Amino acid sequence: LHEAVLTMSLIQSPDFQHILRILNTNIDGRQKVMYALTKIKGVGRRFANLVCKKAEVDLNKRAGDLSPDEIDRVVAILQSPLQYRIPEWFLNRQRDYKTGEHSQVVSNALDTKLREDLERLKKARVHRGLRHAWGIKVRGQHTKTTGRRRG
Repeated sequence: LHEAVLTMSLIQSPDFQHILRILNTNIDGRQKVMYALTKIKGVGRRFANLVCKKAEVDLNKRAGDLSPDEIDRVVAILQSPLQYRIPEWFLNRQRDYKTGEHSQVVSNALDTKLREDLERLKKARVHRGLRHAWGIKVRGQHTKTTGRRRG
């Protein structure tokens, strides 16, 4: 009986995917769903956990075992979390500078938003923007002896 249990866990389903493509990111199908989603830039462990619960995906499942329907639900929640009653304070882009909206920015959009924010700070000649432009520490750390190699 014990051997049968061991062999059952080693058998893969015929439609198992080793690599999934979600939101322009390759995801390892062998990892559990929650941890596999964290490979998407802008999605952490807590947000991935919440997304899996909202999508009603089994947290013990491997990412490669997800059905296309489950993947579509997860992607829909990642792209518009407020419609699925994920609170505003959980999102990574609160009160956007231009629109004033709350959103979860993931993948390539995250890089774009970060670049736009830094360009806005540099253009306004704000202290934070200047320090980003000079390539030195921005958040008030000491710089007398550290941070000399960067650049």
